[in-house]
Amino acid sequence: MAFAYDKDADGIVTITMDMDGPVNAMNDQFWPLFKGAMDQIEAEDDLKGVIWTSAKDTFFAGGDLNMLKGITPDTVGELFEQVEATKAVMRRMEKLPVPMVAAINGAALGGGYEICLACNHRIAADNPKTKIGLPEVTLGLLPGGGGVVRLTYLLGLEGAMPFLLEGRQLNPQKALKAGLIHEVVAPDQLLASAKAHILSVQGDETAVTQPWDTKGYKIPGGPSTSPKNAPRIAGATAMLFKKTRGLMPAPVRILDIMTEAAGKIDFDTAQRYESRRFASLTPLAPTKNMIETLFFGMNKVNGGASRPKDIPRTKIERLGILGAGMMGQGITYSAAMAGIPVVLKDMSMEAAERGKAYTEKLLNKRVDKGRMTAEQRDAVLALITPTDKTEDVKGCDLIIEAVFEKIDVKNAVLAEHEELLAEGGFWGSNTSTLPITRLASESRKPENFVGLHFFSPVDKMPLLEIIAGDQTSDETLARAFDFARQIKKTPIIVGDKTGFYTSRTIGTKILEAVQLVAEGQDPVRVDNLSRLIGMPTGMLSLLDEVQLKLINDIYNTQVDMGLQDPADEPTPEARNMVSELVSQHDRQGRATGKGFYDYTSDGKVIWPGLVAWRKEGTDLPDQDIQDRILFRAVLETLRCLEEGVLRSVADGNVGSILGIGAPVHTGGYIQFVNTYGLDRFVARCEELAAKFGDRFDPPALLKQHASEQKLFA
Repeated sequence: MAFAYDKDADGIVTITMDMDGPVNAMNDQFWPLFKGAMDQIEAEDDLKGVIWTSAKDTFFAGGDLNMLKGITPDTVGELFEQVEATKAVMRRMEKLPVPMVAAINGAALGGGYEICLACNHRIAADNPKTKIGLPEVTLGLLPGGGGVVRLTYLLGLEGAMPFLLEGRQLNPQKALKAGLIHEVVAPDQLLASAKAHILSVQGDETAVTQPWDTKGYKIPGGPSTSPKNAPRIAGATAMLFKKTRGLMPAPVRILDIMTEAAGKIDFDTAQRYESRRFASLTPLAPTKNMIETLFFGMNKVNGGASRPKDIPRTKIERLGILGAGMMGQGITYSAAMAGIPVVLKDMSMEAAERGKAYTEKLLNKRVDKGRMTAEQRDAVLALITPTDKTEDVKGCDLIIEAVFEKIDVKNAVLAEHEELLAEGGFWGSNTSTLPITRLASESRKPENFVGLHFFSPVDKMPLLEIIAGDQTSDETLARAFDFARQIKKTPIIVGDKTGFYTSRTIGTKILEAVQLVAEGQDPVRVDNLSRLIGMPTGMLSLLDEVQLKLINDIYNTQVDMGLQDPADEPTPEARNMVSELVSQHDRQGRATGKGFYDYTSDGKVIWPGLVAWRKEGTDLPDQDIQDRILFRAVLETLRCLEEGVLRSVADGNVGSILGIGAPVHTGGYIQFVNTYGLDRFVARCEELAAKFGDRFDPPALLKQHASEQKLFA
C-alpha cells in the first residue's frame, strides 16, 4: 500500500508513506494518494490527531525531477495547476482542528520538508541519515510547495535566507537549534513521541494553529517594508549578483518571493505568487541544465557509469602517502576523515609532523564550530602516522605519491617504495600533467599503476580525476574509483593524453584570455567579461592564482618531453606573453605578489606594464571576447569526448563544474551545447574560426550530432 492508513484506539491516525520506487516523491502517483488520505482524515469521527511518517529510509525526497526537467512553455500552466492543487491539500492539513505531526525518520529535503512545514509539530529521529532543509536552489529551482513562504513566516527574512538562498541542510540537532523542527528523539521513540505530543495538547487551540494563521502574528524581524530590513534585502540582492552574475534566476526569484511574503500581501496570496514564480522557472535553460548535470549527471558519475563493470567493490584498509606537502596533507585529511589509517611519509620527521598538523588544524576548526567533538578529533588524528622511514609504508594496499611534479623525482620515489605495497596493492601518482603511461613504464606492474589527480585544496575540492594509463587494468581503475567514493570524492575516469581532461581544458580558456590581451585588448575588461560569463573568477586572476611561472614551466617540460610542439600551438602570442612576463619582468604569480595584477595588503591592481601590449583600434565586442573564452573550453571538452579522453558526457559536465570552474548555469561544457542549440553552436564556431583562427573549428563529433539533431547525453 503506497500510503498505509492506521487509526489506533486513542483516535490517532498514522499515515505511513511507502510509494513505488526507492523514495517517496511528489510525482504523478503522489497527488491522488495525498488528497485521498486527507479526504479520509477529514471524514473521521473522534479524531485526536494525525502523524505523517515514512516506511523508507528517507522521510520524503521532494519533487519528481524527471517530470520537472520535461516542462516546456506549453505545459507550464498545467504544472501551475498541479502545484496549486497540492498546496490546497497542504492548507487543508494545517487548518484541520487536530494536531498534525511530522515524524521525520530520515532525510526530509525539498518537498519532504514542505510537507513537514504544513504540520503543526515536527519531530526528527536522531540518526546520521536525517537531513532537513530546502536545497532546491542548488538545482536551479525554488521550493514551490509553500516552502519559501512558510519558512519566511517561520524564521523571518534574515533567518530564512541561508536555507532558501543557499539551500543549507542541517542534521537534527542543528535543525532543532535553528527552529526548523521542535524535537529530536531516538529513532525507536519517534512514533511514541509523536503520539505523546498529540495526547498532551488536546484542547489546546494554539497547538493546532499555524503561526501564520494566528491572529496578530508578526514575522520575526519585521516585514520587508520596515526600515531595518530594506538594507538587508539590498545587501542580499548585491550578494546574489556577485555570486550568480545574474545568470541563475532561481535565487533572485526566491528573494523576490520572500520580500513579497514578508510585505503587504496575505499568506494565501503569497502562496499563489510562489506557485507562479516556481512554474515559470522550470522551462528556463539554466534550470534544465542544473537539474541535468547536478542531479542526474552527478548520480550517473557517482553511481559508477564510467567504472569498469563486473568488478567487486573494494575498500582501502591502509593508505601510504609519500610527500607531506600541500597535496599530500590534503589527501591525508580526506582519507583519515573517511576512517582510513594513513602512513604519511616525508624526507624528514619534521615535515611529516607538519603534514599531520594540517589535519589537526582543520579538525580544531570543526571542534570550535561544534561540528565534531574533541574525542572524534582525536580518533581521526590517531589514524595518521607521520614518518620519515621507508619501511613504515610496507603493507599499504594503496600508495599515493604526491611529490614534486618532475618525472625523475616521481620515478625515484616509485623505485624506492613500490615493492612495499601489500600483495595485490596498487600505486597512484598524484599529477596534473605528467603522462601516466610514461610514469608507469618504470613500474614492476604497470597494470597496477594509475593517475590520481587531486585538486587543491583537497579538503574542499570534490573532484578526483582518475587517469588510465595504456596498461592500467580495469581492476585498478575500479579500485581507484572505489577509493574516491570511500573518501567522498566525485571520480571521473579519463584517458592518458597530454593534460588529461581538466588541465588541458582549463588551459585553453586561460590562454585564450591571455591571447586577447596579447592582441591588444584591455586586460581588466577581459578579466571582468570572463567573470560575467559565469566563471568563478576572471581568467587573468585565475592564472595569477595558478602561477604564471608554473604554467610556463609545465609547458616547457612538455615541449622537452615531446608532448607539445610549439609549431602546433593555437595561441602562440599568449605563450610568448606568459614567457616574457616570467623571464623578463619577474611576474611569477600571486604567490610573489606580481602577476597580471600587483598584490598588496590593500588589494590588487592591474600591473601598469601591461599597457605595452595595448593597441588602439583593436577593441572587440563583448560577445566576441566572452565567446572566445567560453567556446575554447567547450570545444576542447568536445575534442576530449571525440578522442576518448572522456568516457561519458556526464563525466565531462560534472568534471567541468567541479574541477575547472565551468559556469554552473550552463550545466557543464557539453550541456551548454545542448541548450545553446547544435546548429546555432556550429554556426557560431564557424564565425569565430573565420575571424580568429582554426582553433574554433567545430570538431567532427559536433558536426555529426548537429546533422542528426542528436543531443549529447
